[in-house]
Amino acid sequence: TFGFHPVGVWCDNTTEFLAAKLRTGNAGSNTAADHIEVLSEAISQVPAGHRKRLLIRCDGAGASHDLLDWLTAQGKVRGRSVDYSVGFAVTEKIREAIALVPTSLWTPAVDADGGIRAGGDVAELTGLLDLSRWPTGMRVIARRERPHPGAQLSLFEEADGWRYQAFVTNTSTGQVPFLEARHRAHARVEDRIRHAKDTGLGRFPSREFAINQTWLMLTTIAADLTAWTRLLAFTGEAAVLAASEPKALRYRFLHVPARLVHSGRRRRLRIPETWPWVTAIVAVFANIAAIPEPA
Repeated sequence: TFGFHPVGVWCDNTTEFLAAKLRTGNAGSNTAADHIEVLSEAISQVPAGHRKRLLIRCDGAGASHDLLDWLTAQGKVRGRSVDYSVGFAVTEKIREAIALVPTSLWTPAVDADGGIRAGGDVAELTGLLDLSRWPTGMRVIARRERPHPGAQLSLFEEADGWRYQAFVTNTSTGQVPFLEARHRAHARVEDRIRHAKDTGLGRFPSREFAINQTWLMLTTIAADLTAWTRLLAFTGEAAVLAASEPKALRYRFLHVPARLVHSGRRRRLRIPETWPWVTAIVAVFANIAAIPEPA
């Protein structure tokens, strides 16, 4: 990557790559100005009718006063509701609050389907912390889980054998296990990042910033075209392609050994009948052709 450090925003509902900003390698991971800029661009990409209720999730790099203040202000925009769920560092103050939580107040964590998540508990720390310098309405929630064999633990964690993580949210309703499961779903962005790297994000072509900035823009376009194709065309007989990783998708669909021929003023794409995914590819083109034109 020639030392460049991009930051990006994805839409969890559609897997679209909404916005990205190329930064030099010495850019801080928690630079609030960069986060605010790219989030502003991302929100503007969402159609106006779908901006009324937004959930912004990010890891601990977003736990800055400036970003959380900005997110809080976005929630006050007329006709818009903005909730955030942001990773939070387990500092000494957080550890002191965790130590004050009675065993009876730790609640079993849940999975996305509502089932009990084995080996994990959650508890709210909001009332045990001084949050006067943070945005009004911010809540702090901790999760503890039994570590996997070989995991590195802090001295605090070694004392009781639990591994701790924390996040903050401004969502005022909903039970703590639900809010924690909702936050944990942020991990899906790792798939988006991996796919983007396989689509060009992991291989910037130059040491020149401007060239790589153009490359990044092309990467976001490629990622969005892939996302839209999955949503709109990988259905029915084409559904077999839906779970394909970018490398497999290029081989099975984009790099198919076909020929474009002209016949009777029409162009035809001839795909070998022996190609394993020929039925799915034909279905993709049929699905695309069936998409109605914009009004």
